[in-house]
Amino acid sequence: MNFDLNENQKMIAQMVRDFAEKEIRPNLNQWDKDEYFPVETMKKMGELGLLGIYIPEQYGGSGFTYDEYVTALIELGKVCGGVGLSVAAHNSLCTGHIYYHGSEEQKMKYLPKLASGEFIGAWGLTEPNTGSDAMRMKTTAVRDGDDWIINGAKNWITHGLSGDVAVVLVRTGEELDSNGITAFIIEKGMPGFSAVKIGDKLGVRASETAELIFENVRVPNANVIGEVGQGFKQAMQILDGGRISIAALSCGVARGAYEASVKYAKEREQFGKPISHFQAIAFKLADMATEVEAAELLTFQAAYLKNTKQSMTRQGAYAKYYASEVAVRCGNEAVQIMGGYGYTREYPAEKFLRDAKLMTIGEGTSEIQKVVISREILKS
Repeated sequence: MNFDLNENQKMIAQMVRDFAEKEIRPNLNQWDKDEYFPVETMKKMGELGLLGIYIPEQYGGSGFTYDEYVTALIELGKVCGGVGLSVAAHNSLCTGHIYYHGSEEQKMKYLPKLASGEFIGAWGLTEPNTGSDAMRMKTTAVRDGDDWIINGAKNWITHGLSGDVAVVLVRTGEELDSNGITAFIIEKGMPGFSAVKIGDKLGVRASETAELIFENVRVPNANVIGEVGQGFKQAMQILDGGRISIAALSCGVARGAYEASVKYAKEREQFGKPISHFQAIAFKLADMATEVEAAELLTFQAAYLKNTKQSMTRQGAYAKYYASEVAVRCGNEAVQIMGGYGYTREYPAEKFLRDAKLMTIGEGTSEIQKVVISREILKS
């Protein structure tokens, strides 16, 4: 097995590092403080090809694989988990859903604009009262001639306000029926479609979060993705791939916390020598380094399976579960290593910890990953 980065990965890693140092790092603390979503920065990343990394060139994408996608998210996560989350949600969820399940007409209409950054994408499954229990969603679509009328709400939606197009999952059949949910493409500006910002978040504050509201929104049947009633199955497949992106982002946040801790430990002196010379600190760094390496290996394994079109439900859950928990542990240890300084916004540790916590929740909690893993390993 070859664990070296390929030439495309090396190129993308350097490109993202350069971009992040110039465009993101100087602004990240202000964006975090203000809960500001940098739309223009997102659009610049679209110009670089980062918003359609694995989308084929025929649809305006970069035509790379999940290896390059994972590499880009790791580099973004090392600098800002919020910006990284926006890139992950745009690519894996909205853009990915249209690419993997949309008609040729839908792909040609939306993917070039999404891949270029002209459009920002959102994706809606969760509702105010249904998170992990998505089969009980209350948002409904009722057929009316050549259109559908949608009513209800979606919650915790990335890019809910700024998104130009949203893929939403709504109930078109009976509650608890896995064949009773359908995916629709909703465009910004459709009458009755609105959004309300969700603020005061603990972390990933540079990534916009909102509640979507549907009040008799009329959507043409042409905006149905795939077949009516197949939305839930589509969503589960999309989440399989999406979990790789959150795993990758988690690896980036964890590695960012680790690298900041190493730098601090070498520079900070106590009792006449750098604190890295003390076994208590050195062992923390050893644990962090080992766990980050293991998380990255799990993530690239899942990416390999995705690239080769093999089943990766279990491996994606492995990666997402382990990497997200590692990110939290690394963030926590970074704060501990930096002591009082780590508890302030002047140093990066506390932001890594705040951003990391979302990784254990979004796109399936750690507990849900255990459900997925246990079901997979216990199949007869």
